[in-house]
Amino acid sequence: MKKARLNHITASPGAMQVMMKLEEFIKTSGLDANLYEFIKIRAAQINGCAYCLNMHTRDARKMGETEQRIYLLSAWREAPIYSDKERVVLELTEAVTLISEQGVPQELYERVRAHVDEAEYVVIIMAINTINAWNRIAISTGMFPEKE
Repeated sequence: MKKARLNHITASPGAMQVMMKLEEFIKTSGLDANLYEFIKIRAAQINGCAYCLNMHTRDARKMGETEQRIYLLSAWREAPIYSDKERVVLELTEAVTLISEQGVPQELYERVRAHVDEAEYVVIIMAINTINAWNRIAISTGMFPEKE
């Protein structure tokens, strides 16, 4: 039976508190909850984090998101079912998650800013950074989804 390498919560409770403060900041920021789930799912797809993919696709379904919109996130460019704002946020999620490849081009920044103000832009960046941190915690500590 597969077993996690360690329990990051008990190993460093202070680290978990910091992560939970980031989550609280994002949840109380006014960022659309479904959009935040899309950010989480897309980053987890890119990072290959099965634990987070399992968690956040479940959460999105519980929040009323459709199966189609969840399943097509990895191919969002070819699927006309996402709003313009969702599309630029997904593109920004990819750029920030893969930051070493090309950074965040000015043109992308401008397209995102056409949909959000400075404050929401920062919240979105924090949301992307937070899920990337969770992905890295889950993968490096050997977390995996439980079989249903």
